[in-house]
Amino acid sequence: MRREHGAVVPVLLDGGIPAWLVIGYRELHQVTGDPALFSRDSDLWNQWPNIPDDWPLRPMIGHKQPSILYTVGERHRERAAMLGNALNGVDPSELRGHAERFADELIDGISLKDGADLIAEYAMLLPVRVLARLFGFADDEGPDLVTAMNDLVDGRERAIAGQQHLFAAMTRLVAGRKAAPADDVASRMLADTSGFTEDEIVQDLMVMITAGHQPTADWIGNSLRLMLTDERFAASLFGGRNSIAEAMNEVLWEDTPTRKVAGRWVTRDTQLGGHRIRAGDMVVLGLQGANSDPQVRTDGSALTGGNAAHFSFGHGEHRCPFPAQEIAEVIARTGIEVVLDRLPDIDLAVPAESLTRRPSPWLRGLTELPVTFTPTPALGGAFA
Repeated sequence: MRREHGAVVPVLLDGGIPAWLVIGYRELHQVTGDPALFSRDSDLWNQWPNIPDDWPLRPMIGHKQPSILYTVGERHRERAAMLGNALNGVDPSELRGHAERFADELIDGISLKDGADLIAEYAMLLPVRVLARLFGFADDEGPDLVTAMNDLVDGRERAIAGQQHLFAAMTRLVAGRKAAPADDVASRMLADTSGFTEDEIVQDLMVMITAGHQPTADWIGNSLRLMLTDERFAASLFGGRNSIAEAMNEVLWEDTPTRKVAGRWVTRDTQLGGHRIRAGDMVVLGLQGANSDPQVRTDGSALTGGNAAHFSFGHGEHRCPFPAQEIAEVIARTGIEVVLDRLPDIDLAVPAESLTRRPSPWLRGLTELPVTFTPTPALGGAFA
């Protein structure tokens, strides 16, 4: 696509709906840095008259949704500050403690065996348990939230059921914390004085847990895959820790969980990457394309020294809030450390080339990561 079209590519979404995919680093920086021209207001889209009610991407793109994803201007800045303050109130030591506890519980569930699928039995279960605890849910509500979140990744019928369960759970949580505040994210959001309604807070909690769970699960899975298949990271499998951060950073550049984001909507006719873009056109953010742009990857230095100039968390006023990035990193790194500490002789159970990805252009993650290891006792007791 880059050879044929350059940094901006005309594409068709499901059902033949036209859009523009930005895969140039500088062009993506321009789009995400200019919210007045490239707005997050999906109501501007000139294709809404052509979008059927059952269009498969409708839940992703949204129309007249009262969440932070589609709020613009000063109200968005107030909303982002509210979310940032609520997340910034998370105690780092408590966060790591929750992540370690849930990770150890999950490893306890597989350690007596001689193998497991680290996607279905670990990575897809960990982030939502930690996030649910931070938001204010009781631990016994976590398993049902895990099921609902993972249903969102599956087929349409299960996705709808998962979304309904998540909405009902968040509504109960907000109502409960309204009556009895506690030291959690939901309570801190409700305590904000900017005048957000309970429904808006419910919507934003849903956005945060959805956006936080799947990409973090894929960050864990993609990083473990890299460490198990690339000899550069072999030392980490025997107690080294520095290489874990290096592997995680490389994944954000080369194998980022969130590959594309839809989107931005052009407020007036403009030029972008040599193309004429019309008012109301949708621009899809090609995060992995921009990370791989040869214009900024001429010597491979992006992968060294913890360079975080990638687009994996977005850019501009609609990027992932910094406290949310830090929470995701702690969950992912702790999850990887616990695997390597508890299963020190872990190895792939299949050839590396046989590992497959979910068939999605938006999120990049493994369908499974089968591994073998020597059975070890659970932390609380001996072998069964």
